[in-house]
Amino acid sequence: MKRVRQAMLTGLVAWFALSGCQSNSVKPESRGGDNTGELGAPVKRVSPANVYVELGTAYLAEDNLGEAFKNARKAVLVDDDLASAHNLLGVVHQRLGQRDKAGEHIRRAVKLDPRNPYALNALGSFLCDEEQYDEADSHFQRALANPLYPTPWIASHNAGQCAERAGQLVRAEDHYRRALRNNPRFAPSLLRMAQLSFDTDNYLSARAYLQRYAQVARHTAESLWLGLRTERQLGDKDQVASYRLKLRANFPDSEQARFLKGAE
Repeated sequence: MKRVRQAMLTGLVAWFALSGCQSNSVKPESRGGDNTGELGAPVKRVSPANVYVELGTAYLAEDNLGEAFKNARKAVLVDDDLASAHNLLGVVHQRLGQRDKAGEHIRRAVKLDPRNPYALNALGSFLCDEEQYDEADSHFQRALANPLYPTPWIASHNAGQCAERAGQLVRAEDHYRRALRNNPRFAPSLLRMAQLSFDTDNYLSARAYLQRYAQVARHTAESLWLGLRTERQLGDKDQVASYRLKLRANFPDSEQARFLKGAE
């Protein structure tokens, strides 16, 4: 049991370091940081609910929503005043599509610990999903205002995605650049910058971002399709063929592979 728990916690740490490197989106951080103290520094509050938060977050990282929910619910029942417990439960509800419950618990986490950057980032993500873009951005900025936030690039990236959804592309680019200043190897922001560069006909920049992306993450169907189209614009037939081969071999059933077939 001890080995299993240690393995799950190791996975948990890795998940927070590379939180949700999936296509365009970053999973909300659900840790909550417990309490953040006067300066916003994470302070581990002793609580019997912490073990459930840790296990629940590990299950969430593995997309095991059933076990994540069970442990998050136990954490809240054991300690209803633990911000990280409510933050985790709120994020799980959000992943399950239960918006009312998600908002209730994430807001509760922020109320319990108003300077908690994890909870503020989670609330920003929730509000963005609700298309409350300005309010969402204010919460991302509150998270980023905390100088002791360990992973500010995640909130910056989420703010960029939210700005994109609001049609504010220049603002989105500023947020992604800020994320990359904090973490130059953050794959989701590299991919979004590649896409924005392509959309503005800056193909050399798109290529450069995709090259950086490939150094830190495995290609997805999306990144391969973007790379293929970028190299077509730059006239590099060898790279086009390489991207085409990888897309067909690794993602034959993807939407992008169907696009490729239709374009030939």
